[in-house]
Amino acid sequence: MEMETQSRIGKAVRTKTRTHDGADHLDIPVLPLLIVSLIVLFLLSINLGRFGIPIDQFAGFVLDKTFGMHFSYPATIETVLMNIRIPRIFAAILVGTALSASGASYQGLFKNPMVSPDILGAAAGAGFGAALAILLSFNTVGIQISAFAFGLLAVMLSYLLSRAIGKGSNVILILVLTGIVMESMFAALTSAIKYVADPDSKLPEITFWLMGSLSRLLGMGDILKLLIPVGIGILPLYLLRWKINVLSFGEEEAIAMGVNTKRLRLVIIACSTLLTACAISVSGMVGWVGLVVPHISRMLVGPNYKKLLPVSMVTGGIFLLAVDDVARSAISIEIPLGILTALIGAPFFVFLLLRGKKGWL
Repeated sequence: MEMETQSRIGKAVRTKTRTHDGADHLDIPVLPLLIVSLIVLFLLSINLGRFGIPIDQFAGFVLDKTFGMHFSYPATIETVLMNIRIPRIFAAILVGTALSASGASYQGLFKNPMVSPDILGAAAGAGFGAALAILLSFNTVGIQISAFAFGLLAVMLSYLLSRAIGKGSNVILILVLTGIVMESMFAALTSAIKYVADPDSKLPEITFWLMGSLSRLLGMGDILKLLIPVGIGILPLYLLRWKINVLSFGEEEAIAMGVNTKRLRLVIIACSTLLTACAISVSGMVGWVGLVVPHISRMLVGPNYKKLLPVSMVTGGIFLLAVDDVARSAISIEIPLGILTALIGAPFFVFLLLRGKKGWL
């Protein structure tokens, strides 16, 4: 029965795509090509930075650590790779993947291509949590935990407030409005913390954190802590990705297909919030990734979430890894990620608006 429902939904999505675009998207193995591109970019990123690491020495390091082959390489290479370079590369991939998956899921949930992962206040809540932790002189782990907790709290408050106000009617609209309220409230609280922070020490640190960076990683341990919640958030979205298509057909038709829309919305919100809060707690405020990358993915594979979600995840990893490479190697000082993603994402999004592409949702 579920396979039959998936088939009906897939057919409806393809019909909808042809209706708006005039033809099916080209049958190109997009996902494998993107995975290969990500691997190539990973290898290129290894050599980027103030301390260059040639590919042959990196290969020797990998063979030595993996298979016990005794290749000679400078001891500094192992230190740089294990403590700085590899953790940062994996963090960029995971954060980009998390934000893109969250953005694509939210856009399907709200049936609106203008939606981003911070629609329910997760980013503003995480920003306040980090600013508060910095003001209280928490260490790096404490800042990450505080940002993560307040990001979840902001979305929880948005959801509970929408349930109390909506009582079953206009659920999506009221959820968006309560998300705007939470975002404004936590942004105001963050501004209040910046106002009372020490301008010589705390205020610059808060400001730099809010601009976004991956320089605060402590090593591979941070990657493992990031990998677990990202995996927990992505797995349900991936398994239920075909059901996200149903939400674009409307409430009544989704219920007629046997989908519990209330439960599905709750799962999408919970998983997307977990991904957003987890990513922001590590990288700081990195915008535009969850808004622009799903649009790029729709241009490649169309609006069917069976293909769109995996492609968005890989494309997000490629995008943020490329941006981070520029951030840490373009000039002598590191450029905050939030600045670069805005400089790249905003013009590209204007291009999409001017192009007037239809039928992406």
